[in-house]
Amino acid sequence: MLENHIVTILLAEDNPGHARLIEKNLRRANINNEIVKFTDGKQVIDYLFEAADHFRLPLLVLLDLNLPVLSGYQVLKRMKSSPKTRNIPVVILTTTEEPHEVAHCYELGCNVYITKPVEYDEFCEAIRKLGLFLSIVKIPEREG
Repeated sequence: MLENHIVTILLAEDNPGHARLIEKNLRRANINNEIVKFTDGKQVIDYLFEAADHFRLPLLVLLDLNLPVLSGYQVLKRMKSSPKTRNIPVVILTTTEEPHEVAHCYELGCNVYITKPVEYDEFCEAIRKLGLFLSIVKIPEREG
């Protein structure tokens, strides 16, 4: 479990197969936190700026860049430009590995950038390793 308090993981992934593999392999890494799934960037923004007002759980976002409606870049830029969401950790989890794309995401404020491997076994192993990493990460409490 992420830290010793409740952390909700927001998973923004439009590929249902990838979303299932990510959740399955996080669970294999003993990440038992609630995972709220979104299939487009607008859903993430709506949740962060509207629905999430009703509770104060710490959040962590796993964000694909290639999302419909609003791209992951747009979501990241909006999150990091708002005092309400700028401290929420964002892990980019995408197939894009172009150096300028990686640099752009860090410039926009992402905390970690991970390229999803194409091969099934490598993909599963990468997500399990992400789960191990998440198990030791400290997430800031939500403000407000």
